[in-house]
Amino acid sequence: MVHDSALARGETDFAADRLREQFGKPIFLVHRLDRATSGCLLLAFDRDSASTLGKVLMSREVEKDYWAICRGWPEESFVVDYPLDGGPGKPLKKPAITRFTRLATTELELPSANFPTSRYALLCAQPETGRFRQIRRHLKHLSHHMIGDTSHGDGRHNRQFRMLGIHRMLLHARRLAFAHPLDGRRIEVIAPPDAEFAKALALFADAPSH
Repeated sequence: MVHDSALARGETDFAADRLREQFGKPIFLVHRLDRATSGCLLLAFDRDSASTLGKVLMSREVEKDYWAICRGWPEESFVVDYPLDGGPGKPLKKPAITRFTRLATTELELPSANFPTSRYALLCAQPETGRFRQIRRHLKHLSHHMIGDTSHGDGRHNRQFRMLGIHRMLLHARRLAFAHPLDGRRIEVIAPPDAEFAKALALFADAPSH
């Protein structure tokens, strides 16, 4: 987990603590990732920069690209505009918008329901808001469940990917781009997928490699 929260349930090992130890100085988180999500995490070394970046993030001036693998073949490009609550203990629903682009598709020789094969898609997700588990819940809303998601996914397809040796949730924060809060320089960061996500990408003949 990125930091301690009500969801930690007694855990004591957090990414924020490891980063403070690694850099040898305080760090200030600008956003967070779900524990099972890999990729880019934005932080600052002083409170003012973190505050400025946080405002930029809220204003949608930060470009965020996530790679996700889901069940089925959705449209080539689509927008999900579906309000979401804030998670446990936060029932108030707020606007939530995610833009999706389909990057690749595959059909595997794995039985699914009454079909002899299973279809999957690699998506680029660009959330315009930052709601609790937004991408995962928006895909569930469309019945294009994210693979490996044990909370909002489809257990049958998760099991099929585990049989292929892929045990993680297939959501990766691939890219962040924004203007530096002090001098306006454009910053772009791309995080390569880890070995297990790369194994999933190899199932798609036309998938980008990095």
